[in-house]
Amino acid sequence: MEVIVAGSGIAGLTAALHAHEAGHTVTVVTKGALGDGCTGYAQGGVAGSYGAGDSAAEHATDTMTAGAGLSDPAAVDVLVRDATARITELIARGVAFDRSAAGALLRGREAAHSHARIVHAGGDATGAAITRALVHATRAARVAVIEYAFLVDLLVEGGVAHGIRVLIGGVTTDLTADAVILATGGAGQLYAHTTNPAGTTGDGIAAALRAGAVVRDLEFVQFHPTVLLDAGTPFLVSEAVRGEGATLLDADGRRFVFDSHPDGELAPRDVVSRAIARQAAAQGSPVRLDATMLGAPALARRFPTIDRVTRERGFDWASEPIPVTPAAHYLMGGVATDLAGRTSLPQLLAVGEVARTGVHGANRLASNSLLEGVVFGARAAAALDAPWPAGSVPAVAPGPAPTDGAPPSTRPSAGVPVFSRAALQQLMWDRVGLLRSAEGLGQALDTLDAWRADSRHPRTVAEHEEQNLLLLGFATATAALTRTDSVGAHFREPAPSPVLETV
Repeated sequence: MEVIVAGSGIAGLTAALHAHEAGHTVTVVTKGALGDGCTGYAQGGVAGSYGAGDSAAEHATDTMTAGAGLSDPAAVDVLVRDATARITELIARGVAFDRSAAGALLRGREAAHSHARIVHAGGDATGAAITRALVHATRAARVAVIEYAFLVDLLVEGGVAHGIRVLIGGVTTDLTADAVILATGGAGQLYAHTTNPAGTTGDGIAAALRAGAVVRDLEFVQFHPTVLLDAGTPFLVSEAVRGEGATLLDADGRRFVFDSHPDGELAPRDVVSRAIARQAAAQGSPVRLDATMLGAPALARRFPTIDRVTRERGFDWASEPIPVTPAAHYLMGGVATDLAGRTSLPQLLAVGEVARTGVHGANRLASNSLLEGVVFGARAAAALDAPWPAGSVPAVAPGPAPTDGAPPSTRPSAGVPVFSRAALQQLMWDRVGLLRSAEGLGQALDTLDAWRADSRHPRTVAEHEEQNLLLLGFATATAALTRTDSVGAHFREPAPSPVLETV
């Protein structure tokens, strides 16, 4: 079978390697260089129930609790049950997870986990270690790779996916295949402040929407609580730092998160992020992360990347607390799949952050993202040899209808600001961000709808990205307005909140 894998993070390369090893002819198509994307930025690690006293059942309970009751129990069971085998596989592929002097895997604890079950590499460079190993394995296996190829759209004929349209060096090319596996990541660039790299413009989700595939739960956008607050590029300070004992302090030096949750700094991410946003707004200054109790040697050893970057930016976090703020981090929703990564569009599969497997519910548990990528990447590859089942995913998607809309022009409609990527990102941050209201979401949709109506055909990669961001912005705001209750990362207030200043 000819298989195209669009994307080259942990999910895409896992799927590609498994498909190749099963005898399929695989081509990896990636927007940048092989291995570019969010995986390499991941600091914390990979969750899995390894230690004495821990169990897959407890990992499942923690995942369901963090997901605010909206996680799919069957998907969670697959995730935690397959964890040990998939992490063992990563080790076999060359990922050097950190170990004790006796050779045992070191395990950290992160927020909302009941046990220390996070394996990590290079202290806080887990994603980079995984990326290096998987890229090496892909090259060694001689899997075909097409780099710097932008996904324009899916090719669909007779209701079946049979390839992708790509833009390479300004030239549009059609690549055909018997099956397509989307592994294009999330859409962090929808927001003015995000931990995601510049390429996360939701290209795969937007292409799936235009092709008519079911997309779900776009309203569930996770904002990471602790991003270093300075004038530079947003830099994530891993949740593992709080897992090791760091605390969050208000202007008076008080641990304020306990006002919102009995677990304080180790509460689910949505709770901690909202607590930080409200406290910063109330005191008119940033909250601070205090890791000084860990000491300079331990910080440098356990978190070498964070230690280096904070010092490069003028902070000595071993001797003083550092200012932090939330930023858009992870999309729990995406292209709806079954437990094998199959979507509602035959011969289209989706894995990783582009997919909505049901694992994360309304709020992702820390360090389940890398695990989801490796677990469901393997399962999607295994599904290629099986008959495509009918009705595993509903055929009609709720929410906005698919559109072939193009990026807006810069001609303003009456009362609507001129479109730009920055204007879209700020609108999403202000009105479809951490704190939402019916009024604010309605205002956002009015502007988004006007921008969509005033459009032109995209030609460049940047214009295609803006088309995708605009489509996803509209779909996300619509989903957020439709879900009237507050749950997990989706939080509704009676009126628009003050804008959260981050820089």
